[in-house]
Amino acid sequence: MSLDPQTLLQIEALSRDRRPLLVLDVDDVLLHFVGPLLRYLEAHGLRLRLTTFRLFGNVFDIETGAAIEKERISALLDGFFGAQTDWQTPVDGAREAVSAIARDAEVVLLTAMPHRHRDTRRAFLDRLGLPYPLLTTEMEKGPAIRRLRGETGRAVAFVDDMPHNLASARREVADAHLFHLMADNSLRTLAPAPPPDAAIVMDWTEAGGRIAAVLDL
Repeated sequence: MSLDPQTLLQIEALSRDRRPLLVLDVDDVLLHFVGPLLRYLEAHGLRLRLTTFRLFGNVFDIETGAAIEKERISALLDGFFGAQTDWQTPVDGAREAVSAIARDAEVVLLTAMPHRHRDTRRAFLDRLGLPYPLLTTEMEKGPAIRRLRGETGRAVAFVDDMPHNLASARREVADAHLFHLMADNSLRTLAPAPPPDAAIVMDWTEAGGRIAAVLDL
């Protein structure tokens, strides 16, 4: 699988680091996403019915009950990312746990979102005390994680709420330590299963210590 060219440019701009590597998703790992998105859609007269673990096909007009077409949902999601600072909030314990790990490891944030919203998210994360390098990607995450690791063979941990991102990481970095963390654990019953060797963690109180252990910090 190829690497998003814009993501590659962002990776190449980073300083070289040989410490253990922690790669973190942002939405529903560091920042709440589903809850804020529900409220954002309701402000636009829409409702997300969480009957399956997908956005398209699950958004409906509150008044008419009509399903919303994919193109409009895409436009609304783009608008949400543009207004993310008005809606999203940090996940409990994330800042403290990541800060402790960052004393002895390289921490990089890898978020799946349009590149044009990177500056907005960068400024927002800085305000929240999450100043770690931020990469955006519009393609699979695994190739970016492989490139971030480099040729050193250093230990790698990757945390994401989406099972397909964890699976991508496993395909590209066979020995990566994978962690499935969801800010809203009630959604686990809807989500596909993560890779069988991924560690399921319920919150950052649990995740912090387990990540530090696999990175031998």
